[in-house]
Amino acid sequence: MSAILEVAGLRKAFGGIVAVDDVAFAIDQPGIYGLIGPNGAGKTTLFDVICGRQMPDTGTIAFEGRPIEALRVHQRARLGFSRTFQECRVLAEETCLDNVLFGAQDKRLGPEWMQGLTRNTAAREAARTEARRLLELVNLERYADAPATALSYGQRRLLEIVSVLISRPKLLLLDEPASGVNPTLLNTLRDFLRRIHEERRIALLIVEHNMEFIMSLASRIVVMHQGQILAQGTPAEVRADPRVIEAYLG
Repeated sequence: MSAILEVAGLRKAFGGIVAVDDVAFAIDQPGIYGLIGPNGAGKTTLFDVICGRQMPDTGTIAFEGRPIEALRVHQRARLGFSRTFQECRVLAEETCLDNVLFGAQDKRLGPEWMQGLTRNTAAREAARTEARRLLELVNLERYADAPATALSYGQRRLLEIVSVLISRPKLLLLDEPASGVNPTLLNTLRDFLRRIHEERRIALLIVEHNMEFIMSLASRIVVMHQGQILAQGTPAEVRADPRVIEAYLG
């Protein structure tokens, strides 16, 4: 059985700065995986290369055994990729429900006129029901008909994640989801991600600087340093690795 995601020999440079340097790792099965490292380690650039926002200089990316390094962002999304960004991205003036429904649009439909045909169908109503359920799971159901501007920053983070999960991705990449989120909402986010993984058996790869959060959530951690993979292992193995302690945790 092919790995969900496998990268090998990935390199991405910007002029004389090598942001990703011969990176190789695999996500073999559904689960929650962490990607950690100091600022400037290359984590977000690696996300950009995996998702297609940046093309690698060299190396390969395979999704479920299929080479995808030549595919563009929307083509990878159609295969089952979704991601969030360091900067929270929601439609601020739209209602929370409409934010989620926008994310539910089927990326495989193609032309906009085909998407328009689905807006009054049973599929649309099913999406609305699922959107409200997901909002309820993150305690945002009471804001369903309120604009996203009514939410705190942490709540907007939750809304953003719900909005990408509504499309039922096979692989979800989250870039610092705990950033700016208060402890109460962090517990909600942690419980929500665990529940979604258990329900859907998807793979989540999470860039995070909040060590308590990611170590309590992920079953496996990948550590980057200066563009390279420094270590991989369980949270306990990573915490005890002298190289990780010296470069990051110490």
